Amino acid sequence: MPRIPQDDTEKLPSLPSREAVLDAMANVPGLDTKRDLVRHFGIGGSMRAPFRDLLKQLEGEGHISRKRRTLRRAATLPAVTVLDIPTDADPEALYGLPANWSEDEGPAPRVSILGGKSARVVPGPGDRILARIDAGDGSIPVYTARPMKILDKPRRGQIGIVRRDEEGARLIPVDRKQREMRIHLGDLGEARDGDLVEVEVKPSGRLMIPRAKVVSVIGNPASEGAVSMIAIHSLEIPYRFPTAALQEAEAAKEATLSGREDWRDIPLITIDPADAKDHDDAVHAEPDSDPSNPGGHIIHIAIADVAAYVRPGSALDREAYLRGNSVYFPDRVVPMLPERISNELCSLKPGVNRPALALRMVIDAEGHKKSHSFHRVLFRSAGKLAYEQAQAAIDGRPDDVTGPLLETILKPLWAAYESMKRARTRRGPLDLDLPERKIILDANGMVSDIRVPERLDAHRLIEEMMIAANVAAAETLEKHRSPLVYRVHDVPSEEKLLALREFLGSLELSFQAGDAVRPEHFNRVLAKAEAGGKSHQVSEMVLRSQAQAEYSPENYGHFGLNLDRYAHFTSPIRRYADLIVHRALISALGFGSDGLREEDESRLVGIAQHISATERRAMSAERETVDRLMAHFLAGQIGARFTGRIAGVTRAGLFVRLSDTGADGFIPASTIGEDYYRHVEEEQALVGDRTGEMFRLGDTVTVRLLEVAPLAGALRFELLSEGTRVNPSNFKRAGRSPSRTYKGRPTGRTRSGGKAPPSGRRKK
Repeated sequence: MPRIPQDDTEKLPSLPSREAVLDAMANVPGLDTKRDLVRHFGIGGSMRAPFRDLLKQLEGEGHISRKRRTLRRAATLPAVTVLDIPTDADPEALYGLPANWSEDEGPAPRVSILGGKSARVVPGPGDRILARIDAGDGSIPVYTARPMKILDKPRRGQIGIVRRDEEGARLIPVDRKQREMRIHLGDLGEARDGDLVEVEVKPSGRLMIPRAKVVSVIGNPASEGAVSMIAIHSLEIPYRFPTAALQEAEAAKEATLSGREDWRDIPLITIDPADAKDHDDAVHAEPDSDPSNPGGHIIHIAIADVAAYVRPGSALDREAYLRGNSVYFPDRVVPMLPERISNELCSLKPGVNRPALALRMVIDAEGHKKSHSFHRVLFRSAGKLAYEQAQAAIDGRPDDVTGPLLETILKPLWAAYESMKRARTRRGPLDLDLPERKIILDANGMVSDIRVPERLDAHRLIEEMMIAANVAAAETLEKHRSPLVYRVHDVPSEEKLLALREFLGSLELSFQAGDAVRPEHFNRVLAKAEAGGKSHQVSEMVLRSQAQAEYSPENYGHFGLNLDRYAHFTSPIRRYADLIVHRALISALGFGSDGLREEDESRLVGIAQHISATERRAMSAERETVDRLMAHFLAGQIGARFTGRIAGVTRAGLFVRLSDTGADGFIPASTIGEDYYRHVEEEQALVGDRTGEMFRLGDTVTVRLLEVAPLAGALRFELLSEGTRVNPSNFKRAGRSPSRTYKGRPTGRTRSGGKAPPSGRRKK
């Protein structure tokens, strides 16, 4: 659409100005359609098309609203307005949209938010604010806003437990900050006493007392399905796809060979967890026949071409951006994309044609990369394997599926991995391989077992190939000077390094690093700790010393992987960051018209901030759900004894992680014996002032379970173990403030048993 000059309309003498059109619509009765305006201004001949474009431009900018054929001037904003700042707004150029704008008024006006270092209220992307509005002096409003206050956003919904009574029911909210509400009998639906339900909240009566109406019954609070819904609601994770997104997904057609290279003769395979429902990466390797590269390999990595189905600006794209990533719970996935896309069209199932962005990479015998190139392809997976299945075949136990693949596909893959492994050893990434627990559910959705899966070479093979692909994507985009979202991990802060050095010093371990700290410095101290039987304490502190990885259009490297440039490319089904990188590659390499748009490039700062936040939200949801599941699992074991390790030390008490389940609980400092316990931060310990009894991070302890709060995911323990003995006078010197002291309360019991102490502070 040609843009109509705003201040140079004299070049089109018969075309009215923007201001004249808006003034006429505001002051002349009966100008309700485009035909009315054409007659009013005497538009004819060659001016009809430019005038139509002028009206479209005014409509697109929010100055005119349209309902069917009726046009009218859009409503103006009041002097004080509530604005929502989009989560992808540029922090350096914030704008807001009116929170209560009606779609009948046309597109919501965009309001520039004024600020600066001297501003009293400094909002950011994603905030809701109360603002004073200035519309400017012209007849066309040019809105600016001065923030007055940052407001709490209303929750999309609430969940709670139904408690029936004679008058209907009460709703006991899961969030302890919310108050109880009444549910009338007619609003209960099929909810029964004790059910976990989702409600809509409506004020009722002259006193506007909140009243709840059951929208859906989530289920039994003791079941995992209900437990995961608590996290979904409390953290406001979108889990229902809008109709427009579902319609786009259902209308999508399978990709064809048009505009793609044909890779269907390359036998790539997928290797994933046994219970995986979507498969977005496939791998293949073969010896390099080039005599100049003896012992080298050619590696092919194909990644699902999600960009072919999720176009910029579409309903699918908007919803994927809003979610930011998929969220994984023990019994469900809240996907970033509808199943039609994630589990069907983009899932690299064996024996069917699938579109992919693919990498061809050549490495030498030592794992050094000699060259790489990206391709937009159509391929057909030759097999779907689980990690354990692939590993068993390599270890000499092939099955009916892996047997035919062993010599031609699996062994060449492992040979290439051996070369890549040597390169990884030279690179020296942070070697912090902490075990992850996997919760096994029974048919009723209840916890039946907790396992720590074995770490296999099959896992490491896929991990190394995905890292290589991510690095190649970043290198290619940098070479083409294309904007991209990096995956970055900063160097640990000086403050955290100082705390680590002090703690290691208390264990008689040194941390020697110059001005440039590198992962190898941490790896050396981890090896010393393991040799000295102090691995748990040191691993925990090294992990705490690390910065949090995030997304950024600015590259400052990935410290943990010891890489100068790194971008997420290999999981576009479940991460929006990878989809952005795919689009950037499509644009940079001329692979099609569905790449990164210019307007998207200007939004990368806001996009990176938003998807970093949604990643943290997903991690919190997964962690909270596991905590609640563990609390449900242990609810019937009040009074039981457990072995665990101290996983955290604070002024308020000790956090303990149980050895058999990995469940976390809290021991209030006020319940530890009959002494004053001082928090000695540099030792990561509580030390008794009189007895010198010390409890330190990583210590093995025996505890008794005293209290369980399943919906909060909280456990409270009683400490049964004795601590190590130290000289308490060593911890009463200058700089170790008495304000950190806590007095233990006499409980009339010994650590071998007795009456439970008063309820202490719960884990948050």
